[in-house]
Amino acid sequence: MKRFARIIGTGSYLPPKIITNSELEKTLDTSDEWITGRTGIKERRIVDDESTCDLALEASKKALEMADMSASEIDLILLATSTPDKIFPATATMLQNRIGANCPAFDLQAVCAGFIFALTTAQQYIENGTYKNVLVVGSETLSRIVDWRDRSTAVLFGDGAGAVVLSQDSKTGIKFSKIQSDGSYLSSLHVNNNYINEAGYIEMTGNAVYKIAVSQLSNLAEEIINACNLNSDEISWLIPHQANIRIISAIAKRINLPMSKVVLTIETHGNTSSASIPLALDVAVRDGRITKGDKLLLEGVGAGFSWGGLLVEY
Repeated sequence: MKRFARIIGTGSYLPPKIITNSELEKTLDTSDEWITGRTGIKERRIVDDESTCDLALEASKKALEMADMSASEIDLILLATSTPDKIFPATATMLQNRIGANCPAFDLQAVCAGFIFALTTAQQYIENGTYKNVLVVGSETLSRIVDWRDRSTAVLFGDGAGAVVLSQDSKTGIKFSKIQSDGSYLSSLHVNNNYINEAGYIEMTGNAVYKIAVSQLSNLAEEIINACNLNSDEISWLIPHQANIRIISAIAKRINLPMSKVVLTIETHGNTSSASIPLALDVAVRDGRITKGDKLLLEGVGAGFSWGGLLVEY
C-alpha cells in the first residue's frame, strides 16, 4: 500500500508585541517607505519574556485541536529552529514534555529552510511506515539575535511559530519533496560568533542573498512542477518563505504564477525564518483560501545555504 504524509491540522502563534516601521524610524536611519518598498514589511512581532518553546506550544495546541488529536497520539515531534532555548537539551523535548506527548522528539536546524527540511524528514518516517502521526513545528525568537542598531537586518526579522500535524493517508498528502544545501555561500548570511558560547548577531549580504534565493527557488519550483507532471496554472497556492516581497514576486513571475495565488504574510509577520511557511499556511487554511484538494507548492531557502520545496495535495 502506498503511504502519503497528509496535513490534517495546522496552527500558529504570534507574540502580542508589535514593532512597526514607524517605531524603527526612531532608532535607525530608515523610513517606513524605504522598508516597505525594499522588503514588503510593515510590522513584525517580538517576544518579551516568551521562549521558543512557549511559542511552539501555542501553535502545536492549535494544530492538534484542528486535527482532532491528543498529544498522546503523536508518534514523533520535529521542531525546526535556529533559536533554541538552550544549547541542549533540544527544545523539541521541552515541547514534548509540556504538551504531554510520549514519543521521540528532536530539533532540526536549517535556518529559514528548516520547516521544509523537517516536513521532508517527517514524510520519510510516515511513508516507510515507522510512524503514523508526526507533529512538525517551526518556532523562532530571532529578535534575540538581531542587532537592533543594524538597519540591514533589524527591519527584517520577527518572532513566531507555526505547526502542522502530518498523518498517514492512503490517497493524498505530500506528492514530491526535494532539499539541497551548498556550504560555499556560508558568508552571505550567518551569525557572527566564532564559538558556540559567544554571543553573536545576524549578518547578511543582501544582494547576494537575493540572487541566491531567486535563482535556487525558481529553479526548484520549475523542477517540482515538472516532476509532478503539472502546469503552473494547476498550482492552487504558492506558500513561500516570507523573506522579502521582491524575492517572492520574482519567483512567481519566473513560474508564470499570478501574485493572487501566492499566500503572503510578510507585511505583518516579517521574516520569521523556519516559522514563516507554517504561519502562512495556517493563516490561509483558517481564512478559507486553502480547501481540500488544493495543490500547494511550499518553498524555503535559508543560510547555509539550504533550500527545499514540496508539492502537497491538501
